[in-house]
Amino acid sequence: MKSIKRIGLILLIAGISIFTFSLIFPSYEITDYTVNQHFDPIIDGYQIDLKKAAEEGDTSAVTQAKIKVDSYSALRDRLLTTKGDYGVNFVALSSAIRTQLNEHNEALKAESNWDAVIWDAPRDFAASMMRPAATGPSVEMKGLFLFLTFGLAMIGGLMYILPNVVLMGPPGIKNHHVFHEKATNRGWIGWLVFVWLVSFYILLYFFPDYTLGWVFPTDPASQFLKNQDASRWFLYGLMYCSVMTVMAIRMYVKYRNNRYQIVRTSSVLFFQVAFAFLIPELLTRFNRPSMDFKNIWPLDYDFFFNWNLDQLIAEGTLGVFMLVWGIALIVVAVPVFVYFFGKRWYCSWVCGCGGLAETLGDPYRQLSDKSVKAWKIERYLIHGVLVFAIFMTGVTLYTYFSGVSQVAGVDTYDVQKTYGFLIGSVFSGVIGTGFYPVMGSRVWCRFGCPLAAYLGLVQRFKSRFRITTNGGQCISCGNCSTYCEMGIDVRWYAQRGQNIVRSSCVGCGICSAVCPRGVLKLENGPEEGRINDNPIIIGKEGIQLSTDVTK
Repeated sequence: MKSIKRIGLILLIAGISIFTFSLIFPSYEITDYTVNQHFDPIIDGYQIDLKKAAEEGDTSAVTQAKIKVDSYSALRDRLLTTKGDYGVNFVALSSAIRTQLNEHNEALKAESNWDAVIWDAPRDFAASMMRPAATGPSVEMKGLFLFLTFGLAMIGGLMYILPNVVLMGPPGIKNHHVFHEKATNRGWIGWLVFVWLVSFYILLYFFPDYTLGWVFPTDPASQFLKNQDASRWFLYGLMYCSVMTVMAIRMYVKYRNNRYQIVRTSSVLFFQVAFAFLIPELLTRFNRPSMDFKNIWPLDYDFFFNWNLDQLIAEGTLGVFMLVWGIALIVVAVPVFVYFFGKRWYCSWVCGCGGLAETLGDPYRQLSDKSVKAWKIERYLIHGVLVFAIFMTGVTLYTYFSGVSQVAGVDTYDVQKTYGFLIGSVFSGVIGTGFYPVMGSRVWCRFGCPLAAYLGLVQRFKSRFRITTNGGQCISCGNCSTYCEMGIDVRWYAQRGQNIVRSSCVGCGICSAVCPRGVLKLENGPEEGRINDNPIIIGKEGIQLSTDVTK
């Protein structure tokens, strides 16, 4: 069994290494053919619009279409000057393309010819130009490279995990050497994983023109699902589901004696694969608006953006259903379900962010900071993000219905752009997942998720959920606090026999699972008596009953 684990580890490292270095596998050569392959469909589309507008006698539309045809034709001529063989130097090629786009737009802006400006994001534009210019083994044998990256990593991961069914002995949660392993105690392996994750997220979010080498091998899967070549977001979705699947099997092995953990893990895996990945991709295949039906505002922060509202309304019955569904989740499902089940119904059973934290992040859950200082930062930060999300959505809706672009001198687009960069990309992605190996598995959920803040407020003040504690049985081993990924000092409550009703608790149940004395129990009960105050006090003078209980 140990040999199988070693082979699995080698395959896992090989798959990740091939994936990482596949960035530099494609070679790029800009020719007349590659430039025209990018521009011809765009220019042909505007020429069709021009012809249609001319037939209808719409002079304004004719003028707009002609401006676009001229602008794209001029930019095409500019980009023909970048022809050449760039080899694997995708940085130089991207720079050359973005330079031509910027110079083209700056000249138009200087003439105040705003309708002719091409407003595409420069790096996205460069990526779309570079795609047809790529050649090489990973571009021509995509299926093989999909196996050498995703396939090898998944097979290796499973070969490393499954022998633990035998090697770990009888069922039971075992966290042996978790504070001695270099991968799980902020050792050099942990820091190496941290650097890899942070680098991956930075490239994924902010440098789409540099990540084409990662995207090409996923084209076959994308063509199969939605009949289109893959994008960086398809790559991310496929990787997200693949990682969660392998690490969910690790959860099944580790927690195989605990039915709650097995069912909960199956639930988050199902909602991620089906609701967050397959259904949105299939909707795209059938030219319908893509939607993750379990994603709820304010986590789904662009739900009320103009483009999304217009798209849903224009779609007709399906779009209106999506709009009503999204609003119903916010105003009905959240308060009702949290009242009956606590925030765990979403954070630990449905949410994709929570699902990744519970699977990929499980080896790091003991690294969460339990200090009072961290708790104070958590409260200010997560509720600050919630206020930011509410403010952004407020000005967005005001802009949508009033038609103005500014509210009290504040440009709505700037607010959206700032939120998207700081919260939607840096906080939720780069920090939220990249910091797993050094700050624990729920960095985003604990410090940044505005939906978790909303759920937590309802849970704290109006819910039947609580974790009850039997203080008389607590031996103060500290397992519960150690493995609480939300940084709650569970032992403090257990020693006092006090119910845990913290707004940050996601109800993962690990504290209860690792307790050797059965002190902790997750319950949904009457609101009366839910918040109790130290019924059993353990102090220097021994164990005492609180005065509230003895009355």
